[in-house]
Parts: sequence; structure tokens; C-alpha cells
Amino acid sequence: MNSTAALAGSTALVTGATSGIGKAIAVALARRGARILVSGRDAARGEAVVASITADGGTADFIPADLQDAASARDLARRALARAGQIDILVNSAGIFPFGPTADTTEDDVDRVYAINVKVPFMLVAELAPKMADRGKGAIVNISSMVGDFAMTGMALYGSSKAAINLLTKAWAAEFGPKGVRVNAVSPGPTRTEGTAAMGDALDQLASLAPAGRTAAPEEIADAVVYLASDQASFVQGVVLSVDGGRAAV
Repeated sequence: MNSTAALAGSTALVTGATSGIGKAIAVALARRGARILVSGRDAARGEAVVASITADGGTADFIPADLQDAASARDLARRALARAGQIDILVNSAGIFPFGPTADTTEDDVDRVYAINVKVPFMLVAELAPKMADRGKGAIVNISSMVGDFAMTGMALYGSSKAAINLLTKAWAAEFGPKGVRVNAVSPGPTRTEGTAAMGDALDQLASLAPAGRTAAPEEIADAVVYLASDQASFVQGVVLSVDGGRAAV
């Protein structure tokens, strides 16, 4: 385990932690000393993440959750509290990212994207942030996207769900910040993960528009989350941190 134990004694709940960016976040937080509650749908992948963390000297537990609605989010929050006693860090990483023309988007598509990308993190914060506030300390990091800040063809539904997360991040900072709970977000650019593998060369073409000119590794996104979750970011609140190779700048 990394000798830097800045998060020792804290417990982090990471949703969508069985693959991709969420997995990288779970591993990175564990290396800083946090106990990780790995949440996701796939038990085999979840247990593999836990095994990886423990093999590296960290501490982790898997809590299965198919986050689809308010009830599933509340249930996860309550099971996480029952398992760990308290949650010090919440990372809302679970999400889906369907792309396509507005005219081809069904009502079910809209409902599902907003349920998973907006309603679930909303309800997790509603359950956990007040308890952090009661203790006078906590950190929440939401995973957004660069397309929450600017428009791209085919990304109206996904982008608008992430624009909602950006505003919620600021609203929650205003609501919970005075009580010691820091709420921030990371806005990744094109990142090479299992979930984006199907995009193939299109992901590289999208990444080529940014100054960095390449896709990110999940670990690069995770490093930003670790910073925002740690006391190193003690004076950072309500920020949507772009980790996009400079795409938002140009």
C-alpha cells in the first residue's frame, strides 16, 4: 500500500466501483488509507476489486447494488452505514452514457438516464450528507463529464444529465459546506475504459480536439478525485474540476 495514508481512518463509498473510472477511484483512495465500500452490480467484478485492494494492503468490502431509482439509492446508503457505521467520503461514479440523436431517444431512455445519473446521486447525498454535517466533516465528489459544460451532437441526453450534476454540486456545496461537508465534482474528458472501448477510434478523435491530444487513463481521473476527497483540498468547495486534457479551455 502507498505509504501516503492521508485518508487513514476514513471510510469511502464509491458507486460504480467495479470497473473503469470507479474502480480506479476505489483503488486510489484505498492506497491513501481509506476503507473502501465497493459498490456495483456485478458480484464477481466487485469481489475482484476488493481482492486487488486487500492484496495491496488496503481494506475493502463489496456491497452489491443495482442503482436504478430512489429506493435502490436509499437502500445502498443504509446498508453502507450498517456495514461501516459512518461514511466519510461519497464518490458518485455510477452512471450510463448512451449517445444518439434526440429524435431516436425514447421516453424510457430519458427516464433511465436521469434516474441513474441524477436521481441516484441526489438520493445518496440526501441520505448521507446530513449525517456528515452532524459530525461537522465529510467529502462528496461527483463524477461529471466535459459534455456537461458544452454541447455536442448526439449527447443531448447524457450531457444534460451531467449539467444537472454540475449545478447540484454547487447547490450542495452551498447547502452543506457551512456544516463542514465539502462537495465538488470531477469532469473527465475522453477516458479509455471497458465502457468506452466500443467507441474505438471515435474516442481518440474526440480526444484529439484537446491540447493534450490523447485519451486519459482512469488513474488520471482518480488522482483528481483523491485530491478533492482529501484535506489537501480543505478550501475547495463547489468546484467542477475539469480533467479533460484542456478541452474545456479551447
